[in-house]
Amino acid sequence: MTKVALHTLGCKLNFSETSTIGNQFLSRGYSIVDFKENADIYVFNTCTVTENAEKECRQLVRRVLRQNPEAYVVVAGCYAQLRSEEISKIEGVDAVLGTREKFNIFELLNNFEKGNPSCIYVSPGGDQNDFGSAHSTDADNRTRAYFKIQDGCDYKCSFCTIPKARGLSRSLDPQSLITEFKSLLDQGYKEIILTGVNVGDYGKYYNTDLYNILLKMIEIDGNFRIRISSVEPNLLNNDIIELAASNDKVCKHFHIPLQSGSEKILKKMKRRYKVEDYKRLIEKLNSSIPDIGIGVDVIVGFPGETEEDFLDTFDFLKDLDISYLHVFTYSERPGTAAVNLPGRVDVFERKRRNKLLRDLSFRKKNLFYHKMCGKKLEVLLEAENHDGLIMGFSSNYVRVAAPFKSELINTLSTVIIKNAENLICIGEITAINKAIDSLAS
Repeated sequence: MTKVALHTLGCKLNFSETSTIGNQFLSRGYSIVDFKENADIYVFNTCTVTENAEKECRQLVRRVLRQNPEAYVVVAGCYAQLRSEEISKIEGVDAVLGTREKFNIFELLNNFEKGNPSCIYVSPGGDQNDFGSAHSTDADNRTRAYFKIQDGCDYKCSFCTIPKARGLSRSLDPQSLITEFKSLLDQGYKEIILTGVNVGDYGKYYNTDLYNILLKMIEIDGNFRIRISSVEPNLLNNDIIELAASNDKVCKHFHIPLQSGSEKILKKMKRRYKVEDYKRLIEKLNSSIPDIGIGVDVIVGFPGETEEDFLDTFDFLKDLDISYLHVFTYSERPGTAAVNLPGRVDVFERKRRNKLLRDLSFRKKNLFYHKMCGKKLEVLLEAENHDGLIMGFSSNYVRVAAPFKSELINTLSTVIIKNAENLICIGEITAINKAIDSLAS
């Protein structure tokens, strides 16, 4: 049986799309193997947000070809969309597929025999009528499902390549969304993670929005929960907040990009809010939802970011009631407006600032986890046995461990937290939600 290994670089949206690609191979009799194993075909679903993501892709291609020089290598996705010629020159790459084409591997590639030169299939980014459905499938080994409901972006952030790579904002039509959502529940998934480039923009051109589609989703019978992967601060409105506060089917966790705590830098980034707006939103979330988990994206080293600007960001985040940070070092992206801005920050200085914020994130997360001690959390327990412990995530996105029992796999269980160490909450299971278990039976 021909073996296929898939590797995802980048965001949760990419994971949902990789799974859909993998399912195409499974349905045709191919075997999906772990990326570390020897495979006949390697498929890379790529990211272009940072230079490091592109560099990692090139390194991984070379690594798998050293492992198996006869392997057929497909590089697909955002990096392929924007720099197909560059990728085609990497020795051993056989096919380059853009953001549309990666869903049509078997229509475009008649066989998987190595040839020279590379085949390039890249068309312009999608419009509002072009939506490649994607969600977790049998190609994943997960208890939580990634579900793509939106793609593309109409925003013009000066640092971002995504609109060029993925095109305009567009959404899965509401009827298909509900049908696919029900299918995921029927497969036994207990948590559905809604993914997209700009999930909060869902519903454009369909006379609906994220709040209203969430209302339809939580009306579906069964006990399950929905997690929103990331949402822009200007699109996280009071209706969504109140829904999360009042309904346990919506996770008590939001990941909200900030990017900078400096008003000057936010303006240069062409973001759609002010620092004070962001602060009010975080305060609203904490006052509305006890123990809410809040993640924040932030970029350091943007052109023109002085030490004072960075300290504005650091101090703002230090005083903010949040759970953790995702810290990105600014990377010059060809074709973006930010490339031409003056005030380039030294690379070593960017790394220093990144480390300071990552250290702050560790302290924030550690404090948040310790605050959970003595509380009861509902945790979706996963399949892995970690040295006698079963692991899972709570609704508010806390990593929890409890004594392993095989019957607990893929259950939503109530866990009382005893202590926290190494960014894991250790707990004792007090109840299993049998009503939820019946969903998969």
